[in-house]
Amino acid sequence: MVDQARRERLLAVKLVALIREHWSTGDPQPDSFALGAAARDAGIGWVLLEERQSRGLGPALAWAVRAGVDELHVLAAEGTGTIARRAGAFRMPIDVWHVDDRALLPAIAEPLLPSPDAPAGHESFATLIIQGGATPVIEHGMLIGEVRGLEVCRVVDDESSGEARLEVGVGQHDREAFQMMHGDIPTVDALARVVAAVAPHRQVGAPPHPLNRIGRERALRALFIDDPGLIGATSVEALPSPLARSNIKDPYPAVARAIIDGLPTTVVVSAGVDLDLVPFATDARLATGDPTRIVVPARDAVPVQLEIAALLHEPMPIVPVG
Repeated sequence: MVDQARRERLLAVKLVALIREHWSTGDPQPDSFALGAAARDAGIGWVLLEERQSRGLGPALAWAVRAGVDELHVLAAEGTGTIARRAGAFRMPIDVWHVDDRALLPAIAEPLLPSPDAPAGHESFATLIIQGGATPVIEHGMLIGEVRGLEVCRVVDDESSGEARLEVGVGQHDREAFQMMHGDIPTVDALARVVAAVAPHRQVGAPPHPLNRIGRERALRALFIDDPGLIGATSVEALPSPLARSNIKDPYPAVARAIIDGLPTTVVVSAGVDLDLVPFATDARLATGDPTRIVVPARDAVPVQLEIAALLHEPMPIVPVG
């Protein structure tokens, strides 16, 4: 297994080789970059993304700000359509390249597709979800039930019969384990038991617990839905994220529509320091067409986010709360 230091050296060598092969530049100097490799030559910077590639533009811009470059090339093997779309929202010249071995192809910005509706027959489970004490949410074609932003159930189609059913549990593995252990419990009762176990840990001020360490962004959105005045709004409702989450455990911004000063406003909610927050928010703005603001806990409003936001063609305020 390649250790981290050697891996970083290999990626740096790969990036410098690609630069020398495809650009007429003198002496690109490698630099440290957590998600892959970076290099610069005068005012030009290159970033090679190897991890979390589709969400790598923000970290690349954070590096570019720190490195003082004014032109950026982002190289990746995956997610380049998303990166290129988001790159167009920034004033800094950003070229995105798809890496295919030693070949580099200009990335084509992919259109942002609307979130699909839930399949026919799934929405009828919303009443059952409410009866079990959860909040029904439709996002990217999936009807789920949440407790203050944490998914506790999901409507799925049975692989054998094709019939829709409600699976109860926090995440896929929990749902599978719950089904194996408690398959004979009526679904409403099963959901109510999970809701009763989860709810105390999702309250404001609850002691630290695994159930309140995940989905913190969605918990904060749920707080704003309950009390819109916290963000100067008269109402707040959940919106689907511009792209579907890969899982519920990794941090991922939550999106809402708020009425602020009488106008619809898209609100992107984050908790913790997410360097890709501003590029993500450009997709949320593109999806709704509304004025957009980013809301984060005051402790998470770090200067680099403001510096990245300052590079946008259209301003997007970052509002600290709490």
